[in-house]
Amino acid sequence: MFQNDRYAGIFERQQMNGPSMGYVRVLHAVPDAPNVDVYANDQQIAKNLAFGEITPYMPLKPGNYIIRLYAAGTKDSPLLTNSMTVNKDSSATIAVAGTLDDMGFILFPDSEMSMDQGMAMVRFVHLSPDAPAVDVALPDGTVLFEDVAFKQRTPYLSVPPMKYTLQVSPTGMPEAVVAAPNVNLESNKLYTVYAIGFADQEPELQALLLTDK
Repeated sequence: MFQNDRYAGIFERQQMNGPSMGYVRVLHAVPDAPNVDVYANDQQIAKNLAFGEITPYMPLKPGNYIIRLYAAGTKDSPLLTNSMTVNKDSSATIAVAGTLDDMGFILFPDSEMSMDQGMAMVRFVHLSPDAPAVDVALPDGTVLFEDVAFKQRTPYLSVPPMKYTLQVSPTGMPEAVVAAPNVNLESNKLYTVYAIGFADQEPELQALLLTDK
């Protein structure tokens, strides 16, 4: 997970507000967009966030929020505006996805199912704007997730804790377009693998593994 001390003061102030909170983090997944700042109402929850970066989870009081995205260092005209509800004892990832000319917020609830004790839980999210639907498989051909289209997420899958090599390929095609070797999935933890970047231009397609709260 991306960590940065520019969030430390915000996080510490919010922690003092009490335990009945919801938690959100922000993922910048727009390959051709500049660095961004993100606000929930008037509270900054992402600062100078670059493509491929993720904030820590930020505690927010339960309630309704207006989420605004600005080019980093500005606050005159938002590039995006949307609404979001934060629920008590919930966690979610706000992904900024698409391309600079056609981007939007997508809210992915995290940790939305019970854990199988002793197992690892993993899911896949497709956020590459120019890639077709994809399969995610192991090197032996075992398909974990099938025919996942842009902006879609899979359910969590329970797997034995160990190191995996995950291969992403266009649906029905054997050749992987991106691989994530030595992915260490630990017991009693939840993970999301995000496919981000462009399939046919720079920055190129990559797999981003995040631990979910």
